[in-house]
Amino acid sequence: MSDRPDSAAPTDAAAPGQWPATPAEAQAPVTPGEDAPVDCLVIGGGPAGLTAAIYLGRFRRRVMLVDRGDGRLKMIPRSHNHAGYPEGVVGTDLIENMAAQARMYGAELEQGEVTTLGRDGEGFRAEWSGGAPIRARTVLIATGVVNHRPPLAEAVHDDAVQRGLLRYCPICDAFEQAGRRIGVLGGDRHGLAEALFLRSYSPDITLLSLTGETLDATEQDEARIAGVTVIPAPVSGFDFDDDTLTLTLADGDRVTLDTLYVALGSHTRNGLGMDLGTELVEGECFATDPHQRTSVEGVYAAGDAVEGLDQISVAMGTGARAAVAIHNDLRAKDGQVLKD
Repeated sequence: MSDRPDSAAPTDAAAPGQWPATPAEAQAPVTPGEDAPVDCLVIGGGPAGLTAAIYLGRFRRRVMLVDRGDGRLKMIPRSHNHAGYPEGVVGTDLIENMAAQARMYGAELEQGEVTTLGRDGEGFRAEWSGGAPIRARTVLIATGVVNHRPPLAEAVHDDAVQRGLLRYCPICDAFEQAGRRIGVLGGDRHGLAEALFLRSYSPDITLLSLTGETLDATEQDEARIAGVTVIPAPVSGFDFDDDTLTLTLADGDRVTLDTLYVALGSHTRNGLGMDLGTELVEGECFATDPHQRTSVEGVYAAGDAVEGLDQISVAMGTGARAAVAIHNDLRAKDGQVLKD
């Protein structure tokens, strides 16, 4: 099925260029009854889930979004590579604006955790921490991934991230670190790959580890040729100053840096999909077709939980694509499309 609808999309009720005076009334989705299942349960309130909720609300679908409230976007002090924000955008501001926009079009946004997800006739039933079970015709899983963090207290970690001393995404913000003393925490091939990526931004790149570097002879040569300093001794302590951080090594030496990129890997929040039997890519990300459909009918996946580039704009694109597919698949099921 094409992503393009075969009839005109619903238009805004307000005059051009104006928000509806009463958005809940003007944009409320068509509801067959309070006891009926929602058209889509979106699990995850990051850029993918919220984009999908906005689209589905504008399709006049009943959509409920449940979010744990700990997405990675909230950690971003300011993103400078998100199109449309030449001065950058704070992660929490972007999330709040997207949530307000989704609510404007009738999406129900709830904070909580979906704990179980299973079949319920032709649809799905979700148990969650916020109340009665949720029944849904379709499910969009946009649960994202979890970065593996260094051994720091949560408050210390979050403060260091907000101050730009600790970072996770060189694609996102390496441009702003040009010429600075940059460390990469991850003394394996993955860490070296990140160090080599950062080398084009600064001549001062240091590769460190928590347990001792594990590079083979060829990788050691690659690091040397690229001008990446490899520290064999493990990091045993972190000291975050006002503008710099100092790492204490197991051999007693200390390394001072302007910023540290964490390259310890991540894992996908895929448990709910696995319970339904969705196929995964190498046991991690959800395998989807070009329209974000998983291997289980009625279940879709978007955002960082799908294999690809972990970027805000990419997540939003997959969320939009999933929402269009969900809307059109439901229309087909309800006999609201042209016959082949």
